Amino acid sequence: MLGKKEFLGLFALLLGACASSNSLPRGDAAYSNFPPPSSESRVNEYQIGPLDVLKITVFQEPDLSLEEVPVDASGDVLLPLIGLVEASGKTGTELSSDIANRLAERYLIDPQVSIIVSESASQRITVEGAVSQPGIFEIQGSSNLLQAMALARGPTETARLSEVIVFRRKDDGMYAAQFNLNDIRTGRSENPEIIAGDIVVVGNSFAKALFRDFLQLSPLLATVFVRLDQR
Repeated sequence: MLGKKEFLGLFALLLGACASSNSLPRGDAAYSNFPPPSSESRVNEYQIGPLDVLKITVFQEPDLSLEEVPVDASGDVLLPLIGLVEASGKTGTELSSDIANRLAERYLIDPQVSIIVSESASQRITVEGAVSQPGIFEIQGSSNLLQAMALARGPTETARLSEVIVFRRKDDGMYAAQFNLNDIRTGRSENPEIIAGDIVVVGNSFAKALFRDFLQLSPLLATVFVRLDQR
């Protein structure tokens, strides 16, 4: 959970990024930089992350099958015969194929490999601000904003439901989008997908001034993920 200092630090960093840019990307550019998830992406396989624990089975090869294989902090797994294999960012199917190809190079004929994620350490989101129980929560697969609110026991009575910001870090920078919970609840707006690593902040009296400055610097921040530190 972010403390008050970390909360202020996050907004100071984001405000500085916005202020240093002449303008944020316009709507079309924002979509091209961070396209909204398609319906197909919602049913895609889970992507393995650092510190996950995997069960790896090589068909009819018990000596090469492992019940618990930790993914290290660098995103790799250490396996018999073939050594380190990059796992982070791959689906179970992709990692199975990589391991099978490595085994087929020198050791086995047409190996069959299956992967099960026994423990997921990377599927976490943070919910902060005016919610009943702020904190870091586990999610399974994809989630959405209303489900994130439920994990945090819902917004408080003083929450500013029109000022819900979702921050999302990608390889090329930090993105953010603003949502209105009332509009989502009444069906006037789509319930957005929340993915692992997202930070959801619900506005309140403490964050009021920060949100005001932030939104003034980001006038296009509305249901579209906009890159904050674009130069």
